[in-house]
Amino acid sequence: MKAAPSPQADAVPDSRAWRVLGSSTFAFTICFAVWMMFAILGIPLKQQLHLTDTEFGLVAAMPVLTGSLARVPLGIWTDRFGGRIVFFLTMIATVVPIWLVTYATQLWQFLVLGLFVGFAGASFSVGTPYVARWFPKSRQGFAMGIFGAGNSGAALNKFVAPVLIIAAGSWTIVPKVYSVAMLVTALLFWVFSASNPAHRVTTSTSVASQMRVLADPRVLRYSQYYSVVFGGYVGLSLWMPQYYVNQYGFGIEQAAFLAACFSLPGGVLRAIGGWLSDRYGAYRTTWAVMWVALGCFFLLSYPPTDFVIHSAHGPLSLHISTGPVFYTVLMFIVGIAMAVGKASVFKFIGDEYTDNIGAVSGVVGLAGGLAGFILPILFGLLVDLTGVRTTCFMLMFGATVVSLLFMHFSFRPEAVAHGRAVLQRKEQSEIATLKETSHH
Repeated sequence: MKAAPSPQADAVPDSRAWRVLGSSTFAFTICFAVWMMFAILGIPLKQQLHLTDTEFGLVAAMPVLTGSLARVPLGIWTDRFGGRIVFFLTMIATVVPIWLVTYATQLWQFLVLGLFVGFAGASFSVGTPYVARWFPKSRQGFAMGIFGAGNSGAALNKFVAPVLIIAAGSWTIVPKVYSVAMLVTALLFWVFSASNPAHRVTTSTSVASQMRVLADPRVLRYSQYYSVVFGGYVGLSLWMPQYYVNQYGFGIEQAAFLAACFSLPGGVLRAIGGWLSDRYGAYRTTWAVMWVALGCFFLLSYPPTDFVIHSAHGPLSLHISTGPVFYTVLMFIVGIAMAVGKASVFKFIGDEYTDNIGAVSGVVGLAGGLAGFILPILFGLLVDLTGVRTTCFMLMFGATVVSLLFMHFSFRPEAVAHGRAVLQRKEQSEIATLKETSHH
């Protein structure tokens, strides 16, 4: 049975829609900043606990694991109970674990608390269907893009956390401030958001029926795309501050600021991605995104290299490397591409899964989040094994190639079928015209 009628079908959104969108976007921004907390905290922790690059990746990525796994059930609960209550309770549940990070002293304690902090990231699969149902289909891409701009919380974290650490002289101030911020945000969200019982899936609809759509190959396809544009965004957001520190020798404040040049456009410009997807279609937008990212990752993958050419006049030495300025410019472009791609993938979902958007967005978000969890660990492992820090971009280049191939061969049969249908309609029209002419 389908959900009760929603504003999707209306030409004009509910008068409360923009208030819901604003409060949800603000709340998600704070949640995302908390979710990315260990991208900055991990730098002093790596020195304090004498962590390897792999262990650093594990600490930074641990919240991403829970934030990913929780997305499916939270998305389903949003369909059934409404986004407002689920979003509020999700934020409240993280307040105490965030505070307790201050008192952790051992690696296992940070890993365990990171799992609980990670629920903040699962709020994405709550806010996406919650916001989408307040808007007509023609505006859903833009609305979900604005909400998804809360990804800029990753940049907010890179601005705020280093300032707090330097001002207090210790990293322990950051979890305390973030815990209070989460509590205040949850209360503000509850005051300014709204509920509409018509947006809930009817109680006679079972969880099994909601989950049945997940066997659809399209869901797996969109999960794969999202694992690159969102998983790559999360993984690189967690990895880049320490990359600047270790590759270029910057201090934590400089490293965090430069890393924000990727995180900020990667979050804020998601709204533009929603607009582009509404205007040009999800497929064309996603296809362009993948090619832009591929070109940037190719250039970023090249490690610092020295060549010696034995010429007729003696040896010639050449040095090739990506300096911090060129590196930052390339990552800025990647951030823009990923922002657009994150919105375009969810435009697919908004178009094709009107009544089950919570469950589907939960699964797609799960795929992206799991990629964001695995990537920092793989980045660290590759550095520990090879000693080459640009291996992280080599991995992202390979993942993008796979995504492009998958996208090409997935949509090709559909394009051929569409072309045949258009040709068939044209032939039928010509036959009808000839019959009409001969009749006269």
